[in-house]
Amino acid sequence: MRESVTKTGSVEIGGARAVYVRAGQGSPLLLIHGLIGGYGIWERNIPALAEHRTVYAPDLLGMGHSERVHGLAAGLEPTARRVLAAMDALQIDRADVVATSHGGSVALMLAALAPERVTSLILLAPANPYSRKTDWMVRLYSTALGGWIANLAPRMPRWIQRVALARMFGDRRRMEPGTLKPYHDALQVPGTMAHVLAMVRGWFAEMKKLEAVLPEVAKTPTLLVWGDRDRVVSLKSAGRLQQEIGAELVVIPGGGHLVFEEFPQETNRIMTEWLLREGSAELD
Repeated sequence: MRESVTKTGSVEIGGARAVYVRAGQGSPLLLIHGLIGGYGIWERNIPALAEHRTVYAPDLLGMGHSERVHGLAAGLEPTARRVLAAMDALQIDRADVVATSHGGSVALMLAALAPERVTSLILLAPANPYSRKTDWMVRLYSTALGGWIANLAPRMPRWIQRVALARMFGDRRRMEPGTLKPYHDALQVPGTMAHVLAMVRGWFAEMKKLEAVLPEVAKTPTLLVWGDRDRVVSLKSAGRLQQEIGAELVVIPGGGHLVFEEFPQETNRIMTEWLLREGSAELD
């Protein structure tokens, strides 16, 4: 992350330290990362978004550079309430929210719990109740054997981690050098995988809870952005989610699960145009 563009800080949430970066000026825009990573995943997006907005990209507790807390509640509602606590600490009354993957589920729950705090949502292939692509992985990693395998991940050679991450791209040749770093660095911090496994073990129950509150999200203008080669969260589920919450949907041809990293210029254009039209009253 370019030092000239961003400022790093931290806030206290329930006695634990959560790190964030801030960039730009204008109405607040909150970025929520997915599993394992942190604010570093937004490196190709923050400079473009910060041309018009005050961008806040926190590392959720248990992830990135933020503190690991033993036994931290891993469900969507407690995670969303910690996001609200971070907003309070940063004196953000209301924000547009961009979120990806599992962070998209957190953002959906956030909008359901506190619609008055969310101006609009931009969800990049959010995990949702209608995608079954990774159900087998959830079941595997919920077992003792799966947990043992998962705990090997931090010690695996970088080339193996890179191969695993490349699966998130529609074309692995678009995976730029340095893309692995935020994920690799987070894995090296003791306690990361324990928190991830806690999320995984409650996955199906949490998706049922999310499905139950989706009607509340329909009050919030929402844009869904998907790659048509997403191997993690099915594009088919996007249509059902779009219908349930009254969202708009943009599909990026050739894109995998991490379209904001694979096609940053296109994704930045889509997000900026949406914010101009449906986000805060104007781009400062």
